[in-house]
Amino acid sequence: MGLGAVPGRQAAFREGLEKAVLYAKALGCPRIHLMAGRVPQGADRATVSGEMETVFLENLRHAAGVLAQENLVGLLEPINTRVTDPRYFLDTPQQAAAILQKVGRPNLQLQMDLFHWQIMDGNLTGNIREFLPIVGHVQIAQVPGRGEPGSPGELCFPYLFQLLEDEGYQGFVGCEYRPQGDTVEGLSWLRSYCDRRGCPWAGE
Repeated sequence: MGLGAVPGRQAAFREGLEKAVLYAKALGCPRIHLMAGRVPQGADRATVSGEMETVFLENLRHAAGVLAQENLVGLLEPINTRVTDPRYFLDTPQQAAAILQKVGRPNLQLQMDLFHWQIMDGNLTGNIREFLPIVGHVQIAQVPGRGEPGSPGELCFPYLFQLLEDEGYQGFVGCEYRPQGDTVEGLSWLRSYCDRRGCPWAGE
């Protein structure tokens, strides 16, 4: 789950960053997810959060410089601590946005995963509108089962996609979900959505 905020692992974080840059350049991928890592086993989150944030800020400033030389963007993704990983350090968009503001580097942005945001905070309409200006990538999955948008759950994806469009988001939307069936079957939601929207590639 990364090393970005883990005290004493700064050298390992930088080594991993260099390798990630090589992979990104080889694949033509313009963005790298800079994972914060976990609160140490047995540690109290409130007690260690200050030290972990200090380490994270130090590592992010270093990463921003490295990535800028290669014209790459670093992404911070809050991951929910209620279901996915109770020890993950970065768990809300508010925390991530505050850290990005402290670092103050334009090539570091927010990775919005609607699955994690819904679990941790809800209020997706308000949070999308508030944080979209610093979002560099969006990911989706249904809540609570982490299935595809057409699966049963809490999120209304046609509304959310329209909201993203209305708010000016023009980037990719990553489908980070677990299909309930096979991959092709799991994409039926996209064909239905594009049929309604008249996407030119809907039949592909």
